[in-house]
Amino acid sequence: MKSLRTYLAGLGVLLLAAATLLWFLPARWVLPWVAPRLPGLQLQQVRGSVWDGRAGAVVAVDGRTLGRLQWQLSRRALLGQPRLQLQFAGPQLALSGAARRLPDGRVEAHGISLRVQWAALDRYVATPLGQPRGELQLTIDHALLQGGWPMQLAAQARWPQAVMRTRDSDVALGTLLAQASAQGGVIDAQLRDDGRGPLHADGKLQLSPLGWRLDATLRARQTDPALRRWLSRLGPPAADGSVRIERRGGLAAGAPAPSTN
Repeated sequence: MKSLRTYLAGLGVLLLAAATLLWFLPARWVLPWVAPRLPGLQLQQVRGSVWDGRAGAVVAVDGRTLGRLQWQLSRRALLGQPRLQLQFAGPQLALSGAARRLPDGRVEAHGISLRVQWAALDRYVATPLGQPRGELQLTIDHALLQGGWPMQLAAQARWPQAVMRTRDSDVALGTLLAQASAQGGVIDAQLRDDGRGPLHADGKLQLSPLGWRLDATLRARQTDPALRRWLSRLGPPAADGSVRIERRGGLAAGAPAPSTN
């Protein structure tokens, strides 16, 4: 009996030590397990714990320092209910927000703020109409993701002092805005300008896992030759100089266009 009590006491001490270690687990100890999940990125100058930590430098595979990272992970993750708050700050990208995994496997995100320089996205955004320049600002009030796709969404985007860089010149577009919502996995976005820039823009974009479609009307407010030339590449101008854009893609390309009323 005495040996059993000694065994149980030792086991209790061992479990308490393991729980204490897990509660204050240093972030650098788990870095070797996290690194394979970050292809092309390295976390350096790692401080703090798994639950409340920071990386003084996030470094790309080519050696460029992209920014600094801070995170807070709720210890409820030990019960299968992870909640994460993240902050990333860099010269070309800034991101902050919170997310949690729901019992059914979906991910709920809220309070997401993203600022990214279009120049950082050149390898992903290449169009015959030029390269976007300036800063894209995105705010996501709420999103419910299933398999990485938003089933529900409430978001706004702003592109102040928008510019398209072409081989001939930089084309100023003014400030462009978007308001997006989603229900049942179908995203509807309203596109417009702020009413003061060189470009009048009014349109709708619809996205779903099956495809996308864009219907928009663009018109130059000023007699800017560069802007008018750029618009002419999108389609033939109407009598008032406006250009109507209708584009479709994916399996839903043949579906009826959304109403523009």
